[in-house]
Amino acid sequence: MVSVAGRIAVVLLTLAAFLVGSGGAASAVAPSAVVVEDTAGVLDQKTLLPAVERIQFYEPTKVAVFTYNGKAADNLNEEVLRFARSRHPEWISADGQKWADGLFIFALDPVGRHVGTYMGEDRKVSLEQRSDIQDATKELFRDAQWTDGTVAGIRRAAELINQPWYRSTAFLVTAWVTGGLAALGAAAWLIVRAVTRGACRRQIDRGDRSYSNVSMDLDVTELNASTIPGSSRYGSQVLEKHRTFMERYAAATELSNRVHTLGKRSLSSRKSLKLARQFAESAAELDALDDVIADSNALLNRAGTWPTAWDRQLAPFRKDLAGLEQLLAKRHGQGDSATATALRSFRDESLREVERWTAELAEGRISPETALDRLYEARSRLSELLENHAETVIQGFARNEREAAMMREQMETAHGGLDHHRQRIYEPSILGTVYPSYMFFSVATFNSGFNTGVSSVNSARGGGSTTGYGGSGGSFSGSGSSSGF
Repeated sequence: MVSVAGRIAVVLLTLAAFLVGSGGAASAVAPSAVVVEDTAGVLDQKTLLPAVERIQFYEPTKVAVFTYNGKAADNLNEEVLRFARSRHPEWISADGQKWADGLFIFALDPVGRHVGTYMGEDRKVSLEQRSDIQDATKELFRDAQWTDGTVAGIRRAAELINQPWYRSTAFLVTAWVTGGLAALGAAAWLIVRAVTRGACRRQIDRGDRSYSNVSMDLDVTELNASTIPGSSRYGSQVLEKHRTFMERYAAATELSNRVHTLGKRSLSSRKSLKLARQFAESAAELDALDDVIADSNALLNRAGTWPTAWDRQLAPFRKDLAGLEQLLAKRHGQGDSATATALRSFRDESLREVERWTAELAEGRISPETALDRLYEARSRLSELLENHAETVIQGFARNEREAAMMREQMETAHGGLDHHRQRIYEPSILGTVYPSYMFFSVATFNSGFNTGVSSVNSARGGGSTTGYGGSGGSFSGSGSSSGF
């Protein structure tokens, strides 16, 4: 193994020495001129100009930045050409068919959400490289960081325009594949095993925390279960969940024993990771259930700790109500829509209702079952309102039915009760135990589905480039393209 590593190191060092040594042959020059036409009014020129002037190109290049507020259906290429013809004819070649030599144009439409790149014939790059430049901006643009995104795009363009052959991706890939295939293969294998081993240990740690909690409270859990009133609708359903508690605890114990016998090599396998996840999921479910058993006993019997137990039942609902405004205020959150107004109205009413239920419960005017019924109805109503607002958000963001379907799919996946790590979420409440995880549509679920939905749609939008200059472009055939973000 040492000799193999040594040979790999020699190959890699030889390659590195060649590449570093070759780097000196490439010149580095600042832009010959920088022109900014920020008709959209979204750029901070005090930040933009110094940043662009510091960027190094391989050849003297004039950089032009153009922004305008268009529409999603607009052809940015056509708009850039139209602007150049009317305001900057010097951007166009003498014959009117190409972009001027020595020129790079960076264009942005923050409203229509398009980014474009255009070059003179002596500065042009491939369509794939133009897409590479545009892709360098999109995460920043999606976050409305217009100035930083523009700088990132121009910086990437400087790396690709007139790039020396020995710095090209094709050459580097060929060199590294030829000289370092064994190293890359070995490194990839080691990385995969290390990542799997780390994930396995995290799952075991997660399972250990839950299993320890359950084990320490085992006797108390059994005592609490023995005094839950079976005549209560909620109590009987919690007792039904408890009926197999000890069997599941025994299964979790067996899983714990198995994962703790795994050695370092075994922890690196996918099979062991699956086992570790099974242990973590099993222990987490039991940990949530023993808390619910304790709260059911306290609340349904009006024990001395019932107010604390009741607060824990309210906690998920209160968390949702508290998170509504942030949800509605976020970009593309449709905070001014009718469905948003309905959510705000429901929130304000519910905050008053929660206080009323708590007071009536304390005074003995309603039973714990009635209080839980009211909470169930309120959470169900919130779920309906969130589903209505989800459709409003989808219709506002999606440009067509295909994109809308992508967003709905992500919402439904999140609603299924999995977090972003694909781990089952267990709500330690009576309602969360009695009803399936998908019964209530929470604000956290909404945010998760919305974020992944927007990301999926943006990725799909960013995949296609537009190269033509539209009906008004005539015979113009300058190098350039645009794409959405």
